Amino acid sequence: MAVPRKPDWLRVRVPSGTIHANVRRILNHYGLHTVCEEAHCPNIGECWGGGTATFMIMGDVCTRGCRFCAVTSGKPGGFLDPFEPHRLSRAVSEMGLNYVVVTSVCRDDLSDGGAAHFAETIRAVREAGPETRIEVLIPDFRGSVRDIKTVVEARPDVIAHNVETTRRLTPLVRDPRASYSQSLSVLRTIKRLDGRILTKSSLMLGVGEQDEEVVETMRHLRSESVDILTMGQYLRPSKRNIQVHEFVHPDKFRYFKNIAEEMGFLLVVSGPLVRSSYRAGEFFILRFLDEEGFRSRALDLVTA
Repeated sequence: MAVPRKPDWLRVRVPSGTIHANVRRILNHYGLHTVCEEAHCPNIGECWGGGTATFMIMGDVCTRGCRFCAVTSGKPGGFLDPFEPHRLSRAVSEMGLNYVVVTSVCRDDLSDGGAAHFAETIRAVREAGPETRIEVLIPDFRGSVRDIKTVVEARPDVIAHNVETTRRLTPLVRDPRASYSQSLSVLRTIKRLDGRILTKSSLMLGVGEQDEEVVETMRHLRSESVDILTMGQYLRPSKRNIQVHEFVHPDKFRYFKNIAEEMGFLLVVSGPLVRSSYRAGEFFILRFLDEEGFRSRALDLVTA
């Protein structure tokens, strides 16, 4: 298959500026990783320039090997840094963030997949800044209800788990241990445990999906009462990753956004450069200033 040429709408500026440099200094000082760097995110200049970052906890080596992902795959050896939650909370305070996104590599080498570490990080950030809104993007924890419950009981504002692609393409794109049905089950479990917590998932387009498959996936997500959906273009991070099948035109992203909104998602962010945590705080804060009203509506949709 011929590799398509990257269109103009996907070209971004190289990150620079004093704010970007300050974020880099703080991250280096506290020994923290960001998914912005590890996943070669195209928005790193925009987000870091605005003083925001998506933190990646539990190291930078993933026990899985999804074919789309740039994060290093290997054997972390069961080690976790017990001081990481505290360092992260101090970095959040120093950066003055009012919305924090925390994600992680998959840690199948740990008995709980790192769920307790997630919970400790949420509590540390909450203690350092009680007004800070917290979003976590979690792995599937091998479908363990116990481990998902550990994160839910720490009460982040948003829990995200990404299906990444359509049902048909999942075996081709994701690690064999990550199944489409298991990801839907994770999102279902979160809502069953606490319907007040907002759930979120993300789709990457351009890996060979058909339009009807995208619509089917959105329908499956709504059937699990997922509140927030993001859709963005897959960009090949290295030659070892799967090739881009198609560069999806912005009009198609708008088309899917309209369908998703008609399905009842509370928030849909769709565009070529959108990523799961792209400007998460801005979209959240601008649209949902009445947090309690939003939570009530989300709960109503779950229990209806």
